[in-house]
Amino acid sequence: MIFGRNKSELVTPDNALSGREGRQFQVGGTHLVLGNPVETQAPDGFGVAVFGLGCFWGEEKTFWEVPGVWSTSVGYAGGVTPNPTYDEVCSGRTGHAEVVRVIFDPAKVTYEDLLKVFWENHDPTQGMRQGNDRGTQYRSIILTTTPEQQAVAESSRDAYQLQMTAAGYGEITTSILPLERYYYAEDYHQQYLVKNPFGYCPLHATGVAYA
Repeated sequence: MIFGRNKSELVTPDNALSGREGRQFQVGGTHLVLGNPVETQAPDGFGVAVFGLGCFWGEEKTFWEVPGVWSTSVGYAGGVTPNPTYDEVCSGRTGHAEVVRVIFDPAKVTYEDLLKVFWENHDPTQGMRQGNDRGTQYRSIILTTTPEQQAVAESSRDAYQLQMTAAGYGEITTSILPLERYYYAEDYHQQYLVKNPFGYCPLHATGVAYA
């Protein structure tokens, strides 16, 4: 509990931190693995996908290893507070989830391929947590950037639910919503497991393959 509120309950706009109009930090330079810009718009013809599946340190690595991914960054999205800091997100009073923003070349990897990576690398039935990481910031969420992504993501959830049910798991709790705003996380979080090769951020996959 913090300030009398359970961190596993989404904050309401009335109770969220006010945040700020402008960012207090900048993310610059090139991706330490992929060699492309981190804070950037997608090149013409490329796609943008945003996923939250637990601690963003390990999950960013999961996505940058996918062939066809052009750049990744980590940030905050899905909540209320503008321009939040990491400490504010950890308080549970922003409504934001830790997310990975993926810029990809659809000629080399499809959005459906990225959804397969998403479903297979966490447990989407756990609600406001992943394993021992508890709180709204760790919830399973897909934030879509086009109406086509929204439809494909919803269809993939329904298909995966059948496989999860057959494997003995419960209902998928993943939220699928249009992306409203994405806020870059602080620079030290970007490509964290390259900067901190002995850092640890466990995955909590179910082992159920997405067909």
